[in-house]
Parts: sequence; C-alpha cells; structure tokens
Amino acid sequence: MHPLEAISPLDGRYQEKLQQLAAFFSEMGLMRYRVRVEVEYLIALSATKAVAELKPLTPKETRLVRDLYEQFTLTDAQRIKEIESTTKHDVKAIEYFLKEKLHNTPVESRREFIHFALTSEDVNNIAYSLMWQDAKQAVYLSALQSVIKKLHEFAWAHRAQPMLSLTHGQSATPTTVGKEFMVFVERLQRQLDQLDRHALLGKFSGATGTWGAQSVALPKFDWKKFSKAFIVSLQLQPNVITTQIEPHDSIAEEYHMMSRVNTILIDFCRDLWMYISRGIFAQQRKAGEVGSSAMPHKINPIFFENAEGNCGLANAILTHLAEKLPISRMQRDLTDSTVLRNQGVAMGYSVLALQNIINAMSRVAINPSALHQELDAHWEVLAEPIQTVLRAKGFNHPYEMLKELTRGEVIDRTTLHAFIAKLKLPKKDEKRLLQLTPMNYTGLAATLVTKP
Repeated sequence: MHPLEAISPLDGRYQEKLQQLAAFFSEMGLMRYRVRVEVEYLIALSATKAVAELKPLTPKETRLVRDLYEQFTLTDAQRIKEIESTTKHDVKAIEYFLKEKLHNTPVESRREFIHFALTSEDVNNIAYSLMWQDAKQAVYLSALQSVIKKLHEFAWAHRAQPMLSLTHGQSATPTTVGKEFMVFVERLQRQLDQLDRHALLGKFSGATGTWGAQSVALPKFDWKKFSKAFIVSLQLQPNVITTQIEPHDSIAEEYHMMSRVNTILIDFCRDLWMYISRGIFAQQRKAGEVGSSAMPHKINPIFFENAEGNCGLANAILTHLAEKLPISRMQRDLTDSTVLRNQGVAMGYSVLALQNIINAMSRVAINPSALHQELDAHWEVLAEPIQTVLRAKGFNHPYEMLKELTRGEVIDRTTLHAFIAKLKLPKKDEKRLLQLTPMNYTGLAATLVTKP
C-alpha cells in the first residue's frame, strides 16, 4: 500500500519517520516474535532431556530452527496469513507454518513438540512483551534521551539568563531560562530511569495457569522451574500464579510511565508555546517554509503544537491500554487481543512527539532584549524580597506596606526607589535594596543547573 492510501497517519504521512518501529509492531513483526517464542521453547525443551522422544538439538539443528525467526521474511509472513485464512487462528497458523518449514529437515521428527502443551496466550504474552521491550530499548528510550540531552544543553547555555516568571499568569519572582528548562530535564530523567529499570512479566503455564497438560504428559518434570528459567532466558520476569493470561499489570505500569512522560512533554510544549507567544523566545526562519496561507509574516510554533497533539493521542491509547488490559472475565476473555495490537500505535505517536520536540528545539533561540524588556517593565516583582528584608529588620506589617504599593499595579524603578528611600533603612541595607533589580533577583536559579 502506498503511504498516501494509508488510513493511519503513522503508516501514511509519518511513515518515513517511524519506519524503524515497523520491525517491532507490524503484523509481520508480531509473527516474528511468535515464531521466536515457539522456536526457543523447542530448543529449551529439547535441552532438558525430559522427553525421551525429543532428543536435544545439535548446534547445527539449533541454528536451523533459529534461522526461522532470525531470517524471517515477508514471504514467510504471507504464508502464515494464508494458513490463518483457513485456521482462523493466528497462533495455530504459526505452529502449522513451523511444522511446514521443518518438513524434510533433520528436525522433522520433532515437529510435534512445537507448541507442546501450550496455550496461545503462553506465546502471545511473551511475544507482545518482547516487542514492546525491544522497541522501547532500541527506539523510544534513545529518542527520549535525545530530548533530555537537548533540553539539558539549552539549560546549561542559558543557566544565568534572567526571565520573568508567571504564576497564575501574573508577573512573579524572576527566574532564569536555564532553571526552567532544568525542571523538565529532571522530570523527564526520572521517568526515563524508571522505564529503563522496569521489568516486564511473562507466563508460560498452560491453558489456565495450572500446567495441567504438561503435568499429565510429564508428571515427574519440574515445569515451574523450567518455565521460570525459560522466561528469564528471554529477559522477562516469571509470573507463576496466573489465569490463562498474564494479567498485563507490568506492561500497564509501563504504559502509565510513558503516559507520564507525554504529560510532562505536553506541559513543556505549552510553556514553550507561551514563551514564543510572549516574544521572549524566537524561531529561526527556514527558506521556503510558509507559516500561513494568508499571512506571510507568520512563523508558527508548529513542531511544539504537533508534539502536544501527538502526546495527547498517545495518552488516549496508553490510558485505555492500561485501564483495559488488566481486566479479563473469569480465566480469560478475548478483548485484550485486539487492544494489544495497538500498543505500537501508542509508542508511534509518542516517538513522533519526541522527534517533533527535537526538531522544534533546533529552531528556537532566546530573545535577550525581549527578556530584559519584559523584566524591566515589572519592578513590582521586587515587592517580595523587599518585604522579606523588612521583616528581618523588625518592621511592622511590611507585607501590608508592599501590598498597598504594588498589588495589581505595574511599578517602575523610580516609584520603587522612592518607596525605599522613605523607609530610612541603614545605609548598607538601603544600598542593597537599591541595587536589586528584576534582572538580578534570581536567587540560586543559575546554580541549580548542572552541566550536561
């Protein structure tokens, strides 16, 4: 299908930007992960020597079966779809495909141990967790790290640049550009660390989580020990007590983590949008680009807006995934099957948002003159430090004094200095207050920014 014919913008408009995710989340990607689970199970089971009829695979035979997923092709995927058109069961189609591929090979006599005593969910829960885990490590976390690095470098470069802060949309205590960016660096890094450390669970215990068929077929074999070791070998953590399905709690936790990242990014994008709107941040012009079909002068903050929208779309899906998947009627229903197929869509919109923020930050620069002008227009922000100094000096009702002078007013330097002069402070304290300006009243802000 041509990208212009795609229903989803991820596979259409944004296909080139997200192509790397196809290897993990496409239908072909899901098939490959299912084949991987089936093949690795056959290898692991043969290595136990628990089944007399299943002799261990030789190194050459192991290579042969592993090639079935490591060399998985579009032709293989199409063949599985052909089989599924008859079976109407996607995992059974994988089993039949593997048996077909092993026909007339040295492994042919052991084909019936493919999917031995398993339920589809044993294969699916591991396949879906592996695809999410691999894509997270290979694509998502690196994109998030790039955003954090970009923001951190920007914070360091402008750590001492004064900026008027707004609380409730009103002029407040001045801050620095670098400190405000550092807030987002710290917030995002915390979420990244949690995502990187978090472990996904896997189950491999049969039709209702009892190892029923396994125990009948091989009653003396330690199936719990084997299943735990098998799951660990795939870099997942075993979940031993389950119904037919792995309850999805651990992957729901990751959806929530990614959703929090997106929420933080929405906050960031809206702040940057406002900084650009206030004129204290500027955007670079790009030759040939158009900001409006009617207004030639415009440079719109489209990449921040695009990122905000994509974060919202991702969170809508992530929230549904996290709320729906841990719920299943009795020992299982099938509602998780169709829902899980959309986890790649959620990651796709999340990655697209990260890409847009990186792009947006490459076009943004501070406007020092606008920053200075905005601060110089709001000397009333010094009411806070002045009343605090007066409190320290034993004045009566200093807060009320400054409130009377400044509340709801825009105060200039002349007015504020005249007020200070009437206080009859000791010369040292008066001089300290007269040297205070909206530009240098930034406290420890610059020291809060660490070097990247």
